[in-house]
Amino acid sequence: MVRKAAVAAVGLALLAGCGTGGGSTDGEGKGDDRRKAEAAAYSKDLPGVGGRLRARIPAETRQVVAVYGKGADSSDATLVLYTKTAKGWHRTADWPAHNGRKGWTTDHHEDDLRSPVGVFSLTDAGGVLPDPGAKLPYTHSAAFTPPPYWEKKTRHDFDHVIAVDYNRVKGTPPLDPTRPQGQKKGGGIWLHLDHGSGTSGCVSISKAGLVTLLRTLDPRQHPVVVMGDRAHLAA
Repeated sequence: MVRKAAVAAVGLALLAGCGTGGGSTDGEGKGDDRRKAEAAAYSKDLPGVGGRLRARIPAETRQVVAVYGKGADSSDATLVLYTKTAKGWHRTADWPAHNGRKGWTTDHHEDDLRSPVGVFSLTDAGGVLPDPGAKLPYTHSAAFTPPPYWEKKTRHDFDHVIAVDYNRVKGTPPLDPTRPQGQKKGGGIWLHLDHGSGTSGCVSISKAGLVTLLRTLDPRQHPVVVMGDRAHLAA
């Protein structure tokens, strides 16, 4: 009985040791995985963005909306929000997106149905719906409502918008018609709600995504959008 008890005690000790050892190893493994995942979420430079466009991002910018177009002639894209920290650029959130129906261009013109490639500040917002808690100046107006002759699926495109500072005057409502480079260079490029397909030149994402951007982008962090097809972004 004593021997059996002793053997049983040794067996329990071994099982306990295996259990503890296994638990410790698993914990360390999971800890390593977490650390690797955390490290992977930070980058010294913005992923997929080459030196040419990186040089155009202001030194004081701490928030970047990166729009990665699938191809030069594609309307499919991915929008990623990055925040700059002491560890580098942190991938904060991402959403499927659409851009101009005909893709991208480095020489945008009115009605070319392409989105302009480049780095642009984000300073103003607005929409048909009331301010959802935006940090950027927000203009609430029914004037954002799309014309009645547009397709039905576009009726809510401009419930919320963020103006992309391409050929516009910073610090004015998104609806301001002023075009410093002239009408031929187009304008009215916004981040707005998605309707499931390409746009006339804007970038569109889900309502939840846009509301997140509105509540996150902070003028004090000098947010910009870096946008284009992947090849142009990486150049």
